[in-house]
Amino acid sequence: MRSLTILGATGSVGTSTLDLVSRHRDRFTVEAVTAHSDAAGLARVAREHGARFAAIANPQAYHALKAALAGSGIEAAAGPDAVVAAAERSADMVLAAISGSAGVAPVLAAIRRGITVALANKESLVAAGDLVMSEAARHGVRILPVDSEHNAVFQALAGSRIEDVETVWLTASGGPFRTWNAEAIAAATPQDALKHPNYAMGAKVTIDSASLMNKGLELIEAHHLFAMPADRLKVLVHPQQAVHGMVGYRDGSVVAQLGAADMRVPIAHCLGFPERIDGPSRRLDLAALGSLTFEEPDLVRFPALRLAIDAMRAGGRAPCVLNAANEVAVEAFLARRIGFGDIARTVAETLDALGTGPSAATLEDLNFIDHVARERATSTMHRAVSAAS
Repeated sequence: MRSLTILGATGSVGTSTLDLVSRHRDRFTVEAVTAHSDAAGLARVAREHGARFAAIANPQAYHALKAALAGSGIEAAAGPDAVVAAAERSADMVLAAISGSAGVAPVLAAIRRGITVALANKESLVAAGDLVMSEAARHGVRILPVDSEHNAVFQALAGSRIEDVETVWLTASGGPFRTWNAEAIAAATPQDALKHPNYAMGAKVTIDSASLMNKGLELIEAHHLFAMPADRLKVLVHPQQAVHGMVGYRDGSVVAQLGAADMRVPIAHCLGFPERIDGPSRRLDLAALGSLTFEEPDLVRFPALRLAIDAMRAGGRAPCVLNAANEVAVEAFLARRIGFGDIARTVAETLDALGTGPSAATLEDLNFIDHVARERATSTMHRAVSAAS
């Protein structure tokens, strides 16, 4: 039996994980679950899977969670510290699926307890990659990649030496704006941007997929996960989303991982690793697909990807600033305070102002850089809105 703590249990990745757990109750138990503010949903999954501890990040939802768990014997807690406490509980694996930089502290907490981390929170490595990976090395902790692209690369590497790798490709669907011109993209509404062609995801990651910022964040994540030099990491737009990642080797071989566009495939790989477990996802039918196509990303129509690539190459605090500014701008876009094209402009101006300097050496450093970048991004947007009006 493998015990699991699931951070972000009510989100899309958490729900897919619990679906797999319910199909393999002879292999997995659930120690703890967390959510941001969905007290009813968190209580439901905690009861269904026999969790011992449930933490809600939003303190205002504590009483609702406590009431929903009354009589169950499941301990309830609330606030960011409670989410960290969940990550520190005794478990064999922590599946980290919290969206945004809020996931960094619990990921570090799990690592420092020596717990294997199945990572679906890319911001942990984007904002604090040097810190997280150094702590993982110091505590001898394995980080298993849950994101489909990184899991694909992990499988394609299959123990090969990094020195033998020439190129790593992460694939992108191209999002809903793959064929749109630059003017149409800039004028896109939140409803337009939330129409991802293949995956059902949370709002923030779906917007990032539309701008291709998500793919840029994934490049930075891959840079840290695989200790891969930035110049060996590339993106290919692949609308069919059958190939999730590829590794090209020095002898000319290219190894690719293929599968259905279903997050239960990479999650199952992590849950069972180093073994394989049965998964319910649709099996890939290559004959039915007929053809697989690939194209270079357009960095002019999708400037967010270019900004992320530049931040990856710059290193230091640039990726943390990039991530913080993007989170602020995406939130503003979803609230219709700025336009879609303003997301990349906000990130660019914030990077120009704050992107130079060393990376965070501690969680306190990270929080400071993140806070300053968010304030700068917010003021940048306010100035732009004032000037436009």
